[in-house]
Amino acid sequence: MSRTRALAGAPSGQRRGGPRGSPVLLAGLGGFALGAATVLFLVWAYLPAGAPAPAAATSAPASTPATAPPIAGSAPQGRAAAPSLSGAPATALPPAGETAAAPPAVPGSAGGGVDDLRRRRLLMPVQGVRPEQLQDTFGDARSGHLHEALDIMAPRNSAVLAVEDGSVAKLFVSRQGGNTIYQFDPTSTYAYYYAHLERYADGLREGMPLRRGEVIGYVGTSGNAPPEAPHLHFSIFRLNPDKHWWQGTAIDPYPVLALPPPP
Repeated sequence: MSRTRALAGAPSGQRRGGPRGSPVLLAGLGGFALGAATVLFLVWAYLPAGAPAPAAATSAPASTPATAPPIAGSAPQGRAAAPSLSGAPATALPPAGETAAAPPAVPGSAGGGVDDLRRRRLLMPVQGVRPEQLQDTFGDARSGHLHEALDIMAPRNSAVLAVEDGSVAKLFVSRQGGNTIYQFDPTSTYAYYYAHLERYADGLREGMPLRRGEVIGYVGTSGNAPPEAPHLHFSIFRLNPDKHWWQGTAIDPYPVLALPPPP
């Protein structure tokens, strides 16, 4: 049937002479060649130049996802871990149940100095305060340096007492300490420093001897003490060989006043 149609579409005007079978054979061969040429032309026309022949499909079917979907409630795959709120590493805080390491000991704050002072049974320097009321503030930070003193909270104008016998080495008024007293012990080994006083006791003067328990001043907020927090700033120093009242090695007063004397 197709060949008949191909012959019907052949160009007209051909000569009709010669044997009858020759035109039919020639027409059949021409139709076959024309059909093959047509197929090749169509393939050439519709296939992009240089395109490779389609390969056999080797990937998963389109309905299959490339990766398994995440489990409900889980974090998306490939996402970086969320940073900490503070930006600090997780080890910035001590493990649960542990405390941060204590600050390094200040030279002179332990050993013979403390034991010697505890044996002296120093008097509580603020009248009416008991040892169990004290809080160790020696290692606290104060404006870029260690406190190196004991803050004894008490009502304003509470009596401040000499912790042992000795003498008034210096009465000094400073911006930080306010009204202060430097007392030397009888051997001039230690200096006791009383600061933030509301005022001195009447008749107190430099060089005068002091007796244990003698009133030397009153609790206040002079200097840089907060007005709403009257207290005595009490320090102990081991004096240097030259015995200057402004020089020495700090000793923690807390174990001296809060702990019982050694046996």
